[in-house]
Amino acid sequence: MRVKDIPEFYRRLQVLDPEPKGELNYVNSYTLLVAVVLSAQATDVGVNKATGPLFDVVDTPEKMAALGEKKLKDYIKTIGLFNSKAKNVIGLSRILIDEHDSIVPEDGAALEKLPGVGRKTANVVRNIAFGHPTIAVDTHLFRIGNRTGMAPGKTPLEVELKLLKRTPDEFMRHAHHWLILHGRYLCKARKPDCWRCPVDDLCNFKPKTPLPEEQIRQAKAVSRKAAVKKATLKKKKAKAPIPEPQQRRETA
Repeated sequence: MRVKDIPEFYRRLQVLDPEPKGELNYVNSYTLLVAVVLSAQATDVGVNKATGPLFDVVDTPEKMAALGEKKLKDYIKTIGLFNSKAKNVIGLSRILIDEHDSIVPEDGAALEKLPGVGRKTANVVRNIAFGHPTIAVDTHLFRIGNRTGMAPGKTPLEVELKLLKRTPDEFMRHAHHWLILHGRYLCKARKPDCWRCPVDDLCNFKPKTPLPEEQIRQAKAVSRKAAVKKATLKKKKAKAPIPEPQQRRETA
């Protein structure tokens, strides 16, 4: 992608969704951190189903530590890798209590020292909870960076650094969410929906995915119905009797 096209790329995504939001449910910065840790190799929908009941009873590191690893597993057992994730959540909760006065730190390095927290997780938390202009490169952003040509790279870090360099400051706050939602619902892994993409003319991906055959058939069917309706109305109008002109009333 040409660098000069990147602002227009973001501008179009902004027009469609001016205030994008993450799809993980949370109560505060602590529960956000927990939710993001649990979301590794899992879907947001699956995590939300598990954390709904969990966050009704646990919303602080102290409550999580008191709950304990065994009971935590009962809440999150439907999430992949729940054994290791439960251990990490209890571990990070105790570190927050002992070293951070139970407050989630804003600093990326401090976050990455917590169990189960890598660079991507730290960037998500810093962006959503504290408004930092970070870009967390997950599978969606890695794919978009390479597929569009906006930020090609062989590693997530390489893609992240290029996105940070090439994303205009005015779009940095929401860039992460625009890109992840675009990758989740339009620029999908197996087959992107290029035929309904608002930025397909700016993207380097080729060949573009055409309109599905089913969609073409439906469009043709709608077009035929509209043509028949129009012809029917025209025919009825042609057969309708022409009203006789009203005689002018003579005034006294």
